[in-house]
Amino acid sequence: MKSSKLIFTGILCSLGLGLSAHGADTYKVDPIHSSLVFSTKHFGVTDFYGHFNEITGTVTFDAADPSKSSVELTVPVESIDTHNDKRNQHLKSPDFFNAKQFPTLTFKSTKVDGTGDSYKVSGDLTIHGVTKPITIEFKKGTDGKGGQGETRGGGETRFTIKRSDYDMKFMAGAVGDDVNIIVSLEGIKQ
Repeated sequence: MKSSKLIFTGILCSLGLGLSAHGADTYKVDPIHSSLVFSTKHFGVTDFYGHFNEITGTVTFDAADPSKSSVELTVPVESIDTHNDKRNQHLKSPDFFNAKQFPTLTFKSTKVDGTGDSYKVSGDLTIHGVTKPITIEFKKGTDGKGGQGETRGGGETRFTIKRSDYDMKFMAGAVGDDVNIIVSLEGIKQ
């Protein structure tokens, strides 16, 4: 299976940016300053875009030994937003995400490798009740101080998954199988 560059894993490293030489640092995802955007083809014509309004999670990052790093992320399906209420409701229905039966998308890391600003993050991505292993490449940004003096870290990942891998096959052909994902995250050091 082709290695995917995942959305939720991107969250892992994007939050593990206040690199500490003395051990692991923990970051809480800041959902107000983080974005999860997706796109797929509609009738093969052009990309259609949407996003999820909520992301929660925790990242533990050890700069001296990235293999000791970890991430757990959760995205409520109810937070999907495509700028059209009727379409949002259809995407939450059993035809697509089935939000009542599978209310969240989750990611839990199993391995982190890398140095500097480039990391490979592997883990289990669960969508629509189906869990698949995935590996993504993550590019971290610079660290900074927030308005209250708190340490913030972030970064971005871009990757593609196949919705059919997660048993989401409704309207095959009309709605593309490849789903492009961008995750731009910011986390607050705890």
